Amino acid sequence: MTSTVPPVCFIGFGEAGQALAAGLRSEGASEIAAWDILFPGPSGEELRRAAGDIGVRVATSAADAVRDAGLIVSAVTAASSVEAAQSIAPHLRGGPYVLDINSVSPKRKQDSAALFGGGARYVDVAVMAPVHPGRHQTPMLLAGPHARELEPILRALRMTVEVAGSTIGEAAAIKMIRSVMIKGLEALTFECFAAATQAGVADQVVQTLSASFPTLDWRKMAAYNLERMARHGTRRAAEMDEVAATLRELGIAPLAATATAERQREIGRLGQDAGVRAALDRNLGAMFGAVLQRLPRRRTAAE
Repeated sequence: MTSTVPPVCFIGFGEAGQALAAGLRSEGASEIAAWDILFPGPSGEELRRAAGDIGVRVATSAADAVRDAGLIVSAVTAASSVEAAQSIAPHLRGGPYVLDINSVSPKRKQDSAALFGGGARYVDVAVMAPVHPGRHQTPMLLAGPHARELEPILRALRMTVEVAGSTIGEAAAIKMIRSVMIKGLEALTFECFAAATQAGVADQVVQTLSASFPTLDWRKMAAYNLERMARHGTRRAAEMDEVAATLRELGIAPLAATATAERQREIGRLGQDAGVRAALDRNLGAMFGAVLQRLPRRRTAAE
């Protein structure tokens, strides 16, 4: 298979880039390069080491990374997606596919696509589940005028992809709108169980929730959601900012989405605390107790 896999490039080499690169290496991709703006500095040492472990060439610049690449995966932070497109657009040749997997609004995807003109075959990609443990087989949606022709190429690499539409932004819209519910539920679960823990009625709340929704394991869901927020809340908050932008583009006031972004950002910040990180591998009470000890107390109207 090695000879049939085009050279691959990653712009941004965080969790998603590393997971996909490792998966593609296992499918025979021998030519993989990566560039991350953190590479040159001390904070990029861990990323460079991860690249070496996977067998990925550490590029010296964005231009160096995309040299001769046939598949370019943009996997940066949400706020940097357009800047990432700007950094590589002048250096492309041969009309490579650019897979924009960033969690951003449809308009931001369209803005990025416009930067390439006819110099690249841009594809709007929405990653629809955590990249671990699925890596390159994590379900993804494709959209844009080149999505249909890209689909068999990715399927040959055993990627799990489906074409959502021929218009750039369709895949992004599905993911952004879905996140209103998925990440909103995380925030709601935290607020409910934090209050229940503080009030000393967590067991009773679980009983009543289980009576109303008997198919859900509320303790397991609360623990999982808190762990995700604590470890990835900062990134998830940035995604919810894009969700809010998506809703505004659709003429809908993002009241719940903006509140969810605020809660995700807060828990992500607390998740950097060593005590909170240590508690994430313990029981539900310990997890919420550790967070509550560090959660800023809101003053009530009576105070």
